Amino acid sequence: MCGICGVGLARPDATPETALLRRMNDAIAHRGPDDEGYHTSPGVGLAMRRLKIIDLEGGHQPIYNEDGTIAVVFNGEIYDFDRARDRLLAAGHQFRTHSDTEVLVHLYEEVGDAVPEHVHGMFAFAIWDAPRKRLLIARDRLGKKPLHYTLAGGDLVFGSELKCLLAHPGVTRRIDPTSLARYLHYEFVPSPDTIFAGVHKLPPAGLAVWQDGKLTIRTYWDIPRPVPGAPVPDEEECAREVARITDAAVRRRLVSDVPLGIFLSGGIDSSTVAYFAAQAKSDIQTFNIRFEEKSFDESVWARRVAEQLGTRHFEETLNPEAMLELAPRVAEILDEPLGDASILPTYLLARYTRRHVTVALGGDGGDELFAGYPTYQAQRLVSLYRLLPAVLRKNVIERAVGLLPVSTENISLDFKVRRFVAGAGLEMPLRNSVWLGSFAPEELDVLAPDVRASVDWPRLASSAEAAWEAGKAEDPLDRALYLDMKLYLQDDILVKVDRATMACSLEARAPLLDTELVEFVSRLPARLKLKRLRTKNLLKAAMRGKLPDDVLDRPKKGFGIPVAQWAKRELRPLFEEQLSAARIRAGGYFDDSVVSRLLREHLDGRADHRKKLWTLLVFQLWHERWTRA
Repeated sequence: MCGICGVGLARPDATPETALLRRMNDAIAHRGPDDEGYHTSPGVGLAMRRLKIIDLEGGHQPIYNEDGTIAVVFNGEIYDFDRARDRLLAAGHQFRTHSDTEVLVHLYEEVGDAVPEHVHGMFAFAIWDAPRKRLLIARDRLGKKPLHYTLAGGDLVFGSELKCLLAHPGVTRRIDPTSLARYLHYEFVPSPDTIFAGVHKLPPAGLAVWQDGKLTIRTYWDIPRPVPGAPVPDEEECAREVARITDAAVRRRLVSDVPLGIFLSGGIDSSTVAYFAAQAKSDIQTFNIRFEEKSFDESVWARRVAEQLGTRHFEETLNPEAMLELAPRVAEILDEPLGDASILPTYLLARYTRRHVTVALGGDGGDELFAGYPTYQAQRLVSLYRLLPAVLRKNVIERAVGLLPVSTENISLDFKVRRFVAGAGLEMPLRNSVWLGSFAPEELDVLAPDVRASVDWPRLASSAEAAWEAGKAEDPLDRALYLDMKLYLQDDILVKVDRATMACSLEARAPLLDTELVEFVSRLPARLKLKRLRTKNLLKAAMRGKLPDDVLDRPKKGFGIPVAQWAKRELRPLFEEQLSAARIRAGGYFDDSVVSRLLREHLDGRADHRKKLWTLLVFQLWHERWTRA
């Protein structure tokens, strides 16, 4: 696990400054504190930071082919590299190391740009072909590992995080008003955009070639969709196959030359990973975060699963005092604003886990793959709700919902009902964005008037609309699952996990996002995943008899933090300082009267604006840290 960065020059006879590469590389030292490496030659500069996981002594990068004409820097893990290595050895290639990185450079000699199609794992890499003066950069299929790029003075600048791009003097720090509006709407900036104008994310499954001063980009893979009319095995057979593939996926991710553990929340996803890990390996260590607020706490379930599986279990408490310390730290972790408040417990869990191990497996992807979110139940219910007369919905139900007492508990009844009603009258995919995000389009009057005037409004929902159309399935729920995989998973969940874990120099692996598992489950119809209103039906069937029934059948909690409560108490000074009218006016991005109203209504208990206020707070903290040159 590493971080990579580099430059491709428009002038092929020029050589980048090593000092520039060092500044860029130092900005991501947290991603790889164990080693660093550089390559400079006419036309290109490559750099990397390494966290040693495989081939501790021999895996120094860059790694070259036999005659030194092709170089690679690599971030991630390739889980099938042994098989690829054996094939390449049989073809006559010579290996100097036992690392997965070296497979890439020899594979490039065999298959060229098709390299990422021939390996499976989580990765971002750059390959320099010196004879052809050609640079290839690519990301894994689902975007588990990040890669950003921009053009600065005609040169290509790229890196694992925006931090290293910002170390380049030619990279802009100008905020894109449309990206800001999209951040407020989704709680993240969807790919391929970033918060900065002209700076981009290489899309998941993206492959870019830089040659002769030109950049061309394509995608090499997509999430499969169910084929209408295709025969479907019965549920029991599908459940057995899910268990088989998941078992193999976990085993592949247990390969490590350093200590390894499991993030265990006590939910079905992480418990599934822990189960198969415990079956494959003795002395498994599991890690959990405990909350003092009972509605957010799952530690009792994590302990129950750990006891049944016989793991060595560790837990740490996230209390308001820890939050006071961590909240300002969010801006340092994130070089782009992300309104998902679970970044903080994820970071705390990663920091605590790193004291014991260097690699951790988690359950990320299970909700999007197996239909685990309450929004999927809501999708089923909304068609029934909309059969009711509009006058009844507006004058009776919506008014009654408005009278519900405001609760600050985790996924409370009033929170769920208010979110449902807010989106029920909208069409997909806007409905989904309103349910999951912070600000609905009509609420973006929170932006200052001159910022609103600069927003390209048709682009606000364009990412969700494109993913919804690309879903191409008969069942709307199949399309919703594809939408969440392409948007929420890739630009929120995986970004959150990558930044939180790598800030602690911890490698996180996601067995439930194994390519074979994703391709198998994604082709199955939604009715196997959401059975009536039963979420994760197929995964629960696969794990029945392996995990306790009460673990499989308990309601979903999610990995949130008590923002609504803490904003009124322990974190109130931070919210009042960062969202004060004077500070908002000085920033120039938001309407201070709207922000003040949202804060007052929340603090007075008249409304629950936890998501909106947190999204605004994160932007303020981020802006203060990252917009100064």
